[in-house]
Amino acid sequence: MPAINRIKPVTHKGKKALLKKEPQLVENAKETLCFKGKNASQIVIDFMKDLYDLKKPNAQMMQKKNDILPFENIVPVEKFTVKYEAPLFIMALHNKKRPHNLIMGRMYEHTLLDMIEFGVENYKGLKDFKIEKITSGIKPLLIFNGELFENNYEYGRIKNLLVDMFQREVVEKIRLQGLEHVLSFTAVENKILMRSYRILLKKSNTRIPRIELEEIGPRADLLCRRNKLASEDLFKQACKKPKELKMKKKKNISTDTLGTTHGRIHIGTQNIDKIQTRKMKGLKKTLSEKKNQKRKIVDDNNDSVTKLRKVENSLIA
Repeated sequence: MPAINRIKPVTHKGKKALLKKEPQLVENAKETLCFKGKNASQIVIDFMKDLYDLKKPNAQMMQKKNDILPFENIVPVEKFTVKYEAPLFIMALHNKKRPHNLIMGRMYEHTLLDMIEFGVENYKGLKDFKIEKITSGIKPLLIFNGELFENNYEYGRIKNLLVDMFQREVVEKIRLQGLEHVLSFTAVENKILMRSYRILLKKSNTRIPRIELEEIGPRADLLCRRNKLASEDLFKQACKKPKELKMKKKKNISTDTLGTTHGRIHIGTQNIDKIQTRKMKGLKKTLSEKKNQKRKIVDDNNDSVTKLRKVENSLIA
């Protein structure tokens, strides 16, 4: 950012280009960079291509092989992410010690934030499912099953990375026909079972359609291997929201877990005697009630007169 601030644009087009590169309050969908290592098996390459197809158009694929080992030296990966403006990356590797290796990671301020290494097992690709596929660019529904995602610290961070990897633009309103794709992640022992489904809306006797899931691929069991997670301070700094996006608290207004807004109204004391409540002819005041009311008014006036006289007499004395 300091280098951008030092550049003074000469034209209006240059000024727009620099403003586009500056941090925004609401960022666009994050780009994902996919590339291969020096050695990569066909299984992990096909799986990476399937993830690339699910991520399009917010993904870029590099064709050449790269002699990079991210867990030993992350600098080349950081340079690639800066060059292609992609804070997320997926890398395919393979060796005898760690076969069919897939690395997922993300950047913060052009430096590594988190990185997870998975071993791909029981893989079945998109091409192996001979059924109709989803529309390109659809925002998927993400489902996380298993207590490990809630109770285990590492699995919680992996869940956060997967959400960051597969989410797209922020959606304020949902159209039922737009829900086409589901990605399911199930944590079992040292594995995460990834499944991909297409949502089918069937007819039912009610207004709500009957929902069925049809597996479309890819299917894979991700074996959790090495990881490189950011420290708590750095992670909190990366998740920090700008002040402009924080909701200001309003007095006596609260929102429950379902998103319903509740408000509390404070009303002053009301004089019920002066409120007109009787409008029916049969509920009018009787003669005795009217006489009692007049007597009360007269008594109140007499009391006030006597009080005034006492005050006058005290002042004269």
